[in-house]
Amino acid sequence: MLFVRSLKSTLTETLKGILFVALFAVAAIEISQIQALSVLGISPLIIGIIIGLFYAVTVRSHFPESWQPGIFFVSKRLLRAGIVLYGFRLSFQEILEVGTLGVISSIVIVTTTMLVGSFVGIRILKMDRDTSLLVAAGSAVCGAAAVLAAETILKSKNHKSAIAVTTVVIFGTLSMFLYPFLQAMGFFMLEAKPYGIFIGSSVHEVAQVVAASSAVVGATQTAVVVKMTRVMLLVPFLMIMGFFVDRQRNKPQIVNLIPWFAVGFIGVVGLNSLEILPDHYVVTLNRVDTFILTMAMTALGMETRIDKFKTAGLKPLILASILFMWLFIVGFIIVIF
Repeated sequence: MLFVRSLKSTLTETLKGILFVALFAVAAIEISQIQALSVLGISPLIIGIIIGLFYAVTVRSHFPESWQPGIFFVSKRLLRAGIVLYGFRLSFQEILEVGTLGVISSIVIVTTTMLVGSFVGIRILKMDRDTSLLVAAGSAVCGAAAVLAAETILKSKNHKSAIAVTTVVIFGTLSMFLYPFLQAMGFFMLEAKPYGIFIGSSVHEVAQVVAASSAVVGATQTAVVVKMTRVMLLVPFLMIMGFFVDRQRNKPQIVNLIPWFAVGFIGVVGLNSLEILPDHYVVTLNRVDTFILTMAMTALGMETRIDKFKTAGLKPLILASILFMWLFIVGFIIVIF
């Protein structure tokens, strides 16, 4: 009887932690809808980690420690459900529509950025492996969502993911303003489709892609599809990362090479491609997914120890700036040749 009461109490406290994070996520979504922020393409995910970090710095010690398992559940377990549902944002038909150049550019960008990021971060800057790979993943694939997905493979510390997401915010926002400015000044002189391919290939977050591509009429659809093609590469990216990580730990086992939430992501993309579900259902599922991922980002911020940022120093920013320049150069070369 005592065991049952203890279990019930634990579950209740865990649920309180989950609901606590949910309240923060609701606030993040409401804040993101403020016009000044929505125009800048600041997603609820980014706002979620910011207010989560604010909580960690200010009032964390005033809340029950017994809520931590609920917060941990959101940042680790619920996150995977969010990655699976992310597949409703993409279809195989959209990938085909963007053409060979869009697919090739996505493959080149993701592959080279990960290689450059890991080499420069680990070999040249002497950063730890996890931080290097997380920063590279955020730049190469799909911003904050890629960082979260990679974290589940690396099993890294939360502060390392928070650092990587911070670089996504800084350099993704910079590209969102810089690229339309360069286009307006005549530096690019690109038509709608190549400009869309360039933006989709080189900008970090989906919301940032939408904002940056809107500077050229007709470029947004191409930019978003190219960006989502990069998202699609999340699955092979995770499998390859899982292989190398597992090889360092022990002999690779085939079951460990396949992140099952990534397989679920592919399955959802396939389901979405069949166009079985009505559009309003898909819209609702995407909203649910945004809420789940916002919860995960918020929980990540809540669990972060700010003093770890000081320990990391400027090296993650240096690496992210190098990758920012790499994305710019490679993305531009792809569309002009």
